[in-house]
Amino acid sequence: MALHSAPRLGVVVPSGNAAAEPEIGSLVSPAFNVHTARFPVLPGKDLRGRLEKYNDVLPDVLGSFGGLRLDAAVVSCTGSHYLLTPDGDRPLCAELSERVGAPVRSAALAILDTARAVGAERLVLISPYEPWLTELSHTYWESAGLAVDRVVKIRAGARFSPYDVTTEELVTQVREAELPEDATLLFTGTGMFTFDALAELGRDSGRTLLTSNLASAWWARDALGLPADGPDAHPLLRRLAERTGTRAGAPGAGRDAAVAGRDAAVAGRSAAVTGRDAAAAGRDAAVAVS
Repeated sequence: MALHSAPRLGVVVPSGNAAAEPEIGSLVSPAFNVHTARFPVLPGKDLRGRLEKYNDVLPDVLGSFGGLRLDAAVVSCTGSHYLLTPDGDRPLCAELSERVGAPVRSAALAILDTARAVGAERLVLISPYEPWLTELSHTYWESAGLAVDRVVKIRAGARFSPYDVTTEELVTQVREAELPEDATLLFTGTGMFTFDALAELGRDSGRTLLTSNLASAWWARDALGLPADGPDAHPLLRRLAERTGTRAGAPGAGRDAAVAGRDAAVAGRSAAVTGRDAAAAGRDAAVAVS
């Protein structure tokens, strides 16, 4: 697909997140062009304070795309949406979709969409978060109807810091947990690099491996009707489709949101064309008078 005509995926990320853009960009290429907006830097606020503020400023951050027409958008920060619970997350994303004129999904809701698509009802949570945020994540998934059988807490050295976890640390700690062969593993946190770890762990067993960024890409393709096992799909998406026997293009909540978003976007573009025609008519009238 030509670059100028490829669908546009907007991605909103925290200022210090280095993983979301390259991972999501790799996962959706060449089907999408990826465009990014960042949450503001918030000096003096602790992590919870930053996450709360992200929810307050999210409409403005999405608004910073301005006249750039998006076909879909993902909020690539799960922590801020854990604070909302699924019952608060869904209406917020629905409201943002109306504003943007295209489907908007949080990474947390994208995980729920993907889990449903692959038939997962139980999870093992692989979490690099601080304990309070891991517990908040646990509560979010169970509130949404996904049972969390076990939590594996991942450390970067002696600390909880998703941005600093190495591939070796992630693989070693998951293997040491000796998880069931048929488990669905959710690696939560959009800022933890996972590609190399998934490739390594994928050789161990037939476990279903989900991540925040993988789910965001799965949802984005689903929103535009592109199957995860398509010829242009990333190997990690194809592996997920093969292991579950499902396709990302199957009808579902993501597709419904996409249709509504595209209809809104078409209406917006039609209104813009009408406005341009009216402006042109006004200029012609002015020329005739003069």
